[in-house]
Amino acid sequence: MPRIVCKTQLAPAIYELVIEEAQVALKAQAGHFVIVMADEHAERIPLTIADYDRGRGEVTLVLMTVGKSSHKLSRLEEGEDLYALIGPLGHPSEIKDFGTVIMVAGGVGTAPVYPIARTLKEQGNRVISIQGARSAELVFWQEKLASVSDRHILTTDDGTAGRKGLVTEPLKELLESEEGIGCVYSIGPAVMMRACAEVTRPFGARTIVSLNTVMVDGTGMCGGCRVRVGEEVLFTCVDGPEFDGHQVDWSSVLTRQRIYHSEEKCSLDRYMAEVDGVAAEQVSGTGATVRGSEG
Repeated sequence: MPRIVCKTQLAPAIYELVIEEAQVALKAQAGHFVIVMADEHAERIPLTIADYDRGRGEVTLVLMTVGKSSHKLSRLEEGEDLYALIGPLGHPSEIKDFGTVIMVAGGVGTAPVYPIARTLKEQGNRVISIQGARSAELVFWQEKLASVSDRHILTTDDGTAGRKGLVTEPLKELLESEEGIGCVYSIGPAVMMRACAEVTRPFGARTIVSLNTVMVDGTGMCGGCRVRVGEEVLFTCVDGPEFDGHQVDWSSVLTRQRIYHSEEKCSLDRYMAEVDGVAAEQVSGTGATVRGSEG
């Protein structure tokens, strides 16, 4: 069973999990993702591989607690097993000599950007990274990303760290001032990736985005992760997760992300009520101690 060997809270509601899973670590490449289940009743959720160590047989995942399943994962502790970790899945990132590459990381997007930036740097590319967050308390892996970048720019919406503003502002400045930009990677919230694609479009800069769509099996069978790219309907799990940001139908992506909003909220509310009820019983001494990850 894939075992959690290290758990770190990086920021409010953001956790890093280092998982012992030798077979996945052996084949993992930048851009790959895995399907994870916290327990046998949990939802299957996709998480991009944020790092991997083939020698130690470990992969690193970073998640933000948003819904029931991510909360379940966040409650697992070091030494506990995941019910399942399936992968690596999807196509790895295209790694070649682009010359100069701009990596734009928004929020939790810092995690999947890091291994891509590292691999591009190892291939001899000049890497400029733009890392953005809403505020200073949500910034993580700043030094880690900077260590694989020739230049690192930090922005926060409220100005509590780095320069105040959105990641699109330094992106536009770089496109105006730098020559020979071979590629722009943008990974983060869909609205941010869409905005970056619109900034790069007038410059004709190739722009790659990594989509995190609704997904069930991760093998192309369910069709839940379908996305329109140009004139084609593709599946994020088997055709992606990286696509040409100028060709993605962002209106469809954003609509599909909201399609189960009410059901997801209901599921989370019921789960948190169950967790709170168990905690209350433990405090009062009237109930048996139940591991939090089991709800």
